[in-house]
Amino acid sequence: MENLNGQNAPLVVLAFLQADCWDSEYRRELISLSSHLNLTKDINSNGSWKESSEDEGLECDGHLQSSIRDSLQDLQPLVELRWPRDHAEAAAVRRIAEDLREVAAQLEHNVVARATQNLSSNIQASPFEQWKHLLSREVERVMRQGVGLEHLPQERVAVALTLTLVKGVCENAPRLLRGLFNTALQCIR
Repeated sequence: MENLNGQNAPLVVLAFLQADCWDSEYRRELISLSSHLNLTKDINSNGSWKESSEDEGLECDGHLQSSIRDSLQDLQPLVELRWPRDHAEAAAVRRIAEDLREVAAQLEHNVVARATQNLSSNIQASPFEQWKHLLSREVERVMRQGVGLEHLPQERVAVALTLTLVKGVCENAPRLLRGLFNTALQCIR
């Protein structure tokens, strides 16, 4: 896939996994992973805070009121990915991730729920060393069944399916994110 074989593959995968992230534990795992990989900018801590004349929303200990803090957690994205400096390359990475999300949305309606459950059960019952094989086998099984997207490049469908399955498993079991992220990178490169 265009620009997916190089150093941008982790960025594409993170951009895919970060989209529509509503679960707070999953979101924390994504933030931790992206920070660990040094693919994000810290936009939550280092920015300047605009002070209110009345200190509205601040409690006496200096923390935000819980209602304000809770509503701020829902803002997306929580981290800003470090896009390549070349604007054309950054746009290409964004476009690839968006294209993959569109294909994944079509896949979800057809087969993803059952495949995600199969993969989740198999991964949780197997050692990490077998995850790549299990993920590849589940993607191949679904692709053989046919996903109704024959009009699209099949390599793109396979990558979108791989990332969709990873995201589905991780949304239900966020603790598996790091391992599945690395497994997905091995499968799509």
